[in-house]
Amino acid sequence: MGAKVLLIEDEPNITEAIGFILSRDGLIVKSHSNGVDAVDVVRREAPDVLVLDVMLPGRSGYDILQDLRSDDRTEGLPVLMLTARGQTRDREMAEKLGASRYMSKPFSNADVLQAVRDLLVS
Repeated sequence: MGAKVLLIEDEPNITEAIGFILSRDGLIVKSHSNGVDAVDVVRREAPDVLVLDVMLPGRSGYDILQDLRSDDRTEGLPVLMLTARGQTRDREMAEKLGASRYMSKPFSNADVLQAVRDLLVS
């Protein structure tokens, strides 16, 4: 059975594209679309990798990441952050909060797939 990836992204087209390329690679992909209860969903799903958008309805990906890193159950979870904001300070914030990888939109499907593969073996 493949590794489990949880994708928290509010754009349906991005969710569909990432879900397709990851599942085609043999990964089990679950998705969620808002930040309000995202931490609860991560705890319940217990993914091997989390792909997390920065700008979500209800709560930012940064807030979610901060909560995950302060919880013993999720502090070591590999997290790939995705954002439409590719400025240096955004990347620095993600790194400061403990993101494993950071990727700006638009991105290539191949880059997302490779980043998830890398996180699964690290």
